[in-house]
Amino acid sequence: MADLSQIVKAYDVRGVVPDQWDEPLAEIFGAAFATVTEATAVVVGHDMRPSSPGLSRAFARGAASRGADVTEIGLCSTDELYFASGRLGLPGAMFTASHNPARYNGIKMCRAGAAPIGQDTGLTEIRDLAEKWSETGVPASAAPPGTLTARDVLADYASFLRSLVDLSAIRPLKVVVDAGNGMGGHTVPTVLDGLPLDLVPLYFELDGTFPHHEANPLDPKNLVDLQAKVRETGADIGLAFDGDADRCFAVDERGEPVSPSAVTALVAERELAKNPGATIIHNLITSRSVPEIVTEHGGKPVRTRVGHSFIKQEMAAAGAVFGGEHSAHYYFRDFWNADTGMLAALHLLAALGTQEGPVSALVAAYDRYAASGEINSTVADQAASTAAVRAAFTGREGVGFDELDGLTVSGDDWWFNLRPSNTEPLLRLNVEARDAATVAHLRDEVLGIVRA
Repeated sequence: MADLSQIVKAYDVRGVVPDQWDEPLAEIFGAAFATVTEATAVVVGHDMRPSSPGLSRAFARGAASRGADVTEIGLCSTDELYFASGRLGLPGAMFTASHNPARYNGIKMCRAGAAPIGQDTGLTEIRDLAEKWSETGVPASAAPPGTLTARDVLADYASFLRSLVDLSAIRPLKVVVDAGNGMGGHTVPTVLDGLPLDLVPLYFELDGTFPHHEANPLDPKNLVDLQAKVRETGADIGLAFDGDADRCFAVDERGEPVSPSAVTALVAERELAKNPGATIIHNLITSRSVPEIVTEHGGKPVRTRVGHSFIKQEMAAAGAVFGGEHSAHYYFRDFWNADTGMLAALHLLAALGTQEGPVSALVAAYDRYAASGEINSTVADQAASTAAVRAAFTGREGVGFDELDGLTVSGDDWWFNLRPSNTEPLLRLNVEARDAATVAHLRDEVLGIVRA
């Protein structure tokens, strides 16, 4: 039997094309997806990577072979696929490898209403069937083959997002957007059309070879062009999207990065104004400013593990109106609990455009602490290195520990989290404190132990 464990990850399928997977395997995945979800109809979309149209069509054929009618929405962002799944009430599959290099591709799958499919919610069963059928062939279906129908949902997606944020009173703004040759170049012009914005586009040409820079704004080197263009044009704000445009990052009028935790706190405050007393989800490496601001505005903060499946599960369980991760994934109850960077960007533009100050002053109120950013260390033994760090801080006055996700060590005005990567021999360190000197001291102490 084939072993697909190298490409079927915790939350999606991802691997090198055609070395690790190809169109025949995509067709088998489509058949397995339709079988496991018991779908009579599904929706499929894809990004701008060279391999995406062929893989997407093969998957559609596979799903149709099991009797599912397939709505193909073609080029789209991942959150546009989630919109289609939610609005149409259909399981969905998005062909993208997000920010990975051009030779990669993948599948993000969901049930009807954009409910996530991960290892514990169907992906293991899909993998098992695909492994079996890659050896035996897909068996004949008792159901007649389904149909393949093309449908463009971009205008409906844009209209729906705009209906969720009041942008009617914003002042004129100059906005630089770096799409990184990804799907933001497809969605941004339609979503922002008609607003009083002087839009300065960077790399809107759809090109899955990413000729200018990686479509991964989490890496500071990929923000350099955006920062320079904001300063050059005197723009009010800069926005950067990743390859499949489900994450959005911002830089202020000086070209300085805006913390995703600050964006989380800002959007949380706006959502609480509409939903007094509501629950807000935040993962454990977001700034302490997030739960503080949520509490100050009458909301209930709930802390969860890192990862979209945990956020989405907690969103549903707690009836939360909004959730944010420090990786710039933003989740909305009004968007089927799914993540959409575009909706977060609209909130940021609405907040900026309804007051006169610069974005640096706007977000300063939500950015109360100094932070290290995420620092990766390659280690031989993740558990042993983590235990050594815990031992070093055990017995210190006022120090607490928790193991919700890795190890979090906290004091009165500082904390750090050390958590293992699920896929690489890495430990990821995040440090936050009241001042930069304390951050540097803690960072150096922990790294001294981890890298010893």
